[in-house]
Amino acid sequence: MLDEYLMNGSSLRLDPDACVGCEACVDVCPHGVFLVEEGKARIANRGACMECGACALNCPAAALTVRAGVGCAAAIILGKLRGTAPSCGDGGCSGDRQAGCC
Repeated sequence: MLDEYLMNGSSLRLDPDACVGCEACVDVCPHGVFLVEEGKARIANRGACMECGACALNCPAAALTVRAGVGCAAAIILGKLRGTAPSCGDGGCSGDRQAGCC
């Protein structure tokens, strides 16, 4: 089960006119936030976005923007509230933003 993050991807923005449909966002997103349909990306599950920034860092068209780090803070807060280690939903935080984790 994927966690819904506190910020719910609130800083995530997609410019569909700039999108070239390369699917890089789909490939790097650890939580399946994006789908590509008819040659354009769309945000399919904003609530699963942990705002790691991997999508924006890997978008060759600069069609995505996100305030990276917000979702990682949410993972830390949720870990504290639950009494568990911080988790980005993949077993733990590696510190590698490009890998899609805090």
